[in-house]
Amino acid sequence: MKTFYQVLANTLLANVTNMTVWFAMIFFIYLETRSVTATSIVSGIYLVAVALSGIWFGSLVDHNKKKNVMILSGLISLVIYSIGFVIYLNVPAETWKDAASPTLWIFVPLLLLGVIAGNIRGIALPTLVTILIPEGSRDRANGLVGTTTGIIFLITSAISGILVGHSGMYLVLILAIVVMSLSIAHLFAMKIPEREIVHLEGQPPKVDLRGTFAVVVAIPGLIALIFFTTFNNFLGGVFMGLMDAYGLSLVSVQVWGVLWAVLSCGFIVGGLFISKYGLGKNPLFAMFAANIVIWIISSVFTIQPSIILLSLGMFIYISVVPFIEAAEQTIIQKVVPLERQGRVFGFAQSVEMSASPLTTFMIGPIAELIFIPFMTTGAGVDLIGGWFGTGADRGLALVFTLTGIIGLIVTLIAMNTRFYRLLSDRYMNGESQAIPEGEPA
Repeated sequence: MKTFYQVLANTLLANVTNMTVWFAMIFFIYLETRSVTATSIVSGIYLVAVALSGIWFGSLVDHNKKKNVMILSGLISLVIYSIGFVIYLNVPAETWKDAASPTLWIFVPLLLLGVIAGNIRGIALPTLVTILIPEGSRDRANGLVGTTTGIIFLITSAISGILVGHSGMYLVLILAIVVMSLSIAHLFAMKIPEREIVHLEGQPPKVDLRGTFAVVVAIPGLIALIFFTTFNNFLGGVFMGLMDAYGLSLVSVQVWGVLWAVLSCGFIVGGLFISKYGLGKNPLFAMFAANIVIWIISSVFTIQPSIILLSLGMFIYISVVPFIEAAEQTIIQKVVPLERQGRVFGFAQSVEMSASPLTTFMIGPIAELIFIPFMTTGAGVDLIGGWFGTGADRGLALVFTLTGIIGLIVTLIAMNTRFYRLLSDRYMNGESQAIPEGEPA
């Protein structure tokens, strides 16, 4: 456990660095160019890059010692942030104000690569839970990972805007270089017990998507679990696309910013609860129960235009999210052999992350062209406007309510499929799935 706590502390240092650079970069681009299109392009590039890189990063984790790939992740980020700092110091300030500047579009993707390199850690960390923590305690350890994520989000939310407001990207990059250097030095000094990585003759390419997919399919219900989470992320894109617009219809931007800093503590609360009490005997049941809570909350928190109702609903929602993430990690850590876990976690990340951007891009036009007119001048005014309310904000609210209802129905159906029973039985009674015949580790 001592080593695990050191790994978490190191992850906290590195991820605060990477996420601060990411948040600060978005703030910086908008404040300098005032271009929403520019920030949207960067966000889209990030989401697509995360989805595409997951499988390759997973292969990297499986074919090397976890400590080494975490050091590599930090070194890549450190070198990129250092190069970015040199560019920032030597470019005239007015360059950043032109959204079409070639220098801007060299600088931003460069820093983005440094942030994305940090995702290697996100795949290596759950495999280290498998190595360092006994099976019966892994759900609690995954809860601590969720708590760490909440702390990272809270710190990042607090400092990124302040740093950019004070000196643009200058202090952000200095902080990134210093803290990442400390993280790398700490990793070098840390001892992580890992067995030697065996490389077999005739081994397929490092990415080995075919072999990874064979392992996922061979475990009854695992592919269904991944696609169920993908569908949830597809619905979750509604929140990414519309939540700010809905919240800002109720309160000022200043209040909205402070409110989200408070709401992010829900990650910490949920993670701490799991670290103390675990997920029960069957994490899969805990995962579906958490989804039921989330979708019920999503169905009712916008039923009336109330910032109090929204705040309570979102705090519960955010507090429950760690249960879903910890449950999926705990299941994979048991039913997938360690030598394949990096690739399976990477595969799951790539598939699951591909859904949210699609919904985020689609839901804005759908809300604007269908739901907002429906609740302002359309049939919705007479049909439900008397008790639900009318106006553009109520059109957005209706999207959230319908999303929650759809999510709840899908969750209840999924719980009654044979895939749920097969994976549940596999977790409760079985061991890690053996690698299919002829597939190398």
